[in-house]
Amino acid sequence: MKKFGEKLRFLRQRQGLSQRELGDMLDVSGSHIGKLEQGQKIPHATMILKIADIFGVCADKLMRDELEVN
Repeated sequence: MKKFGEKLRFLRQRQGLSQRELGDMLDVSGSHIGKLEQGQKIPHATMILKIADIFGVCADKLMRDELEVN
């Protein structure tokens, strides 16, 4: 899951969302999203599933470093 943060940032920016907006959607702060994107925090399973649903990708693509998100 080393690339999780990069993938999250890519998906968030592609949708034109700020960290705060995404945080509001996930019931966390914008700074929490920033820490996820920087790899300072690791998301729990429920959050990964919510993120996958928001961006319409499978959770595997978020979690597995060898898989890319489109």
